[in-house]
Amino acid sequence: MRQVKRAFRYRFYPTDEQAAELSRTFGCVRLVYNKALEERTRAWYGEQRRISYMESSAALTEWKKTGELAFLGEVSSVPLQQALRHLQTAFTSFFAKRAQYPRYKSRKRSRASAEYTRSAFTWREGELTLAKMSGPLDIRWSRPLPQGAEPSTVTVSRDAAGRWFVSLLCEDTVTEAPATGAAVGIDAGITSLVTLSTGEKIANPRHERRDRARLARAQRQLSRKAKGSANREKARRKVARVHARIADRRRDFLHKLTTRLVRENQTVVIEDLAVRNLLKNGRLARAISDASWTELRFMLEYKCAWYGRELVVIDRWFPSSKLCGACGTVAARMPLNVRVWTCECGAVHDRDVNAARNVLAAGLAAAACGDGVRPQRESSRTGQSSMKQETQRATAGTPRP
Repeated sequence: MRQVKRAFRYRFYPTDEQAAELSRTFGCVRLVYNKALEERTRAWYGEQRRISYMESSAALTEWKKTGELAFLGEVSSVPLQQALRHLQTAFTSFFAKRAQYPRYKSRKRSRASAEYTRSAFTWREGELTLAKMSGPLDIRWSRPLPQGAEPSTVTVSRDAAGRWFVSLLCEDTVTEAPATGAAVGIDAGITSLVTLSTGEKIANPRHERRDRARLARAQRQLSRKAKGSANREKARRKVARVHARIADRRRDFLHKLTTRLVRENQTVVIEDLAVRNLLKNGRLARAISDASWTELRFMLEYKCAWYGRELVVIDRWFPSSKLCGACGTVAARMPLNVRVWTCECGAVHDRDVNAARNVLAAGLAAAACGDGVRPQRESSRTGQSSMKQETQRATAGTPRP
């Protein structure tokens, strides 16, 4: 058993008064974030000087004293301070070269949200009341909170489709899954979302393609509406609802798939795919985005950490598709249209199943040696790559189907 911080997200339906208060808060949060970012940008590019969080917080206090920005004092101060903390985190990641330069929040494109810490909300008998509000939120409790859980942070958001959500961050106790000796290698794809080393192929639901006609129709209707009109806003909401339907179904499918993989296997091995580079392929970018490999990996990472499983990530340059799992020979070429191929040794391979088995073997070898999986390089002693030798040792004696 281990203690983890876990966010529980619920939909809620605000009253008109609550919706107006939250909309004002969202606008103030966006304004403070953008204004602080503007000041930091001016200081950095003009004076090569960094502005700290304390300086931004002091500037916020001065902004509230001006007649132009006095309305900032009408909303809760906590979400405004949290916006400055988020900006500080963004700059810390930027200067550490972990992220790009922070961007301004857009009124139209950004998800509207506000974060409340413990001093800005009241949690009593299962009811949540935010600062500056007279009554609790009407939350739809789709699942219970952990027994005795007390939210430490509350994030309220409104998506592009106009739906309201509240996320409660709580301390939760996660019980490790029962130990098992099973291990699985995963090869991500498009026709089959994942192919397992067991030979099982899980079809890609293609959620975006299934709703593509509905989305195109809604987008055509949006393009015909006059800019700035009420009808255009209605049409925009309709497009956003289609996108939300696609994202919700995709997320639900990935949660069920990753939970199953983590429960059934002690070790999960995946490839380190460069999804951002793969998206540069104009012919496959839409299908790759719909597959959502990045979110699949993210879910596997935190679920393995929660439930005591081991996740092994092998190098993206490891030739899993071109490597013969029987003799270790690497094929010279392997075009994408080749789905079944025959090695010089006579072994016939399903491309995806062979790749998944090679991924598993390489991951188990790397885990046993305590080293990462690197691209193949020639060895001066044997003429074979070290990875080929290691994979051959790892797969020796493995029964072939």
